[in-house]
Amino acid sequence: MSRSYRDQAYYLQVAARKSAPTTGGVKKPHRYRPGTVALREIRKYQKSTELLIRKLPFQGLVREIAQDFKTDLRFQSHAVLALQEAAEA
Repeated sequence: MSRSYRDQAYYLQVAARKSAPTTGGVKKPHRYRPGTVALREIRKYQKSTELLIRKLPFQGLVREIAQDFKTDLRFQSHAVLALQEAAEA
């Protein structure tokens, strides 16, 4: 068998394999390209105004940090909310 005939037969096999329809295959789930969903989330969160950190854990953090400067400090609820708004801006 000559080399060119062998090469031709090989390429015919490859072409037949590629064009053969897959029988009973499971359809792959749709996936967005890397970064697409991330950009969508960035736009979503930049547009929104709601607070993303829960209020009570943030309040605990504020009190813990304030403890280093002065003990027995008290906070108005509006003051903690203002700090959280500034931190998440």
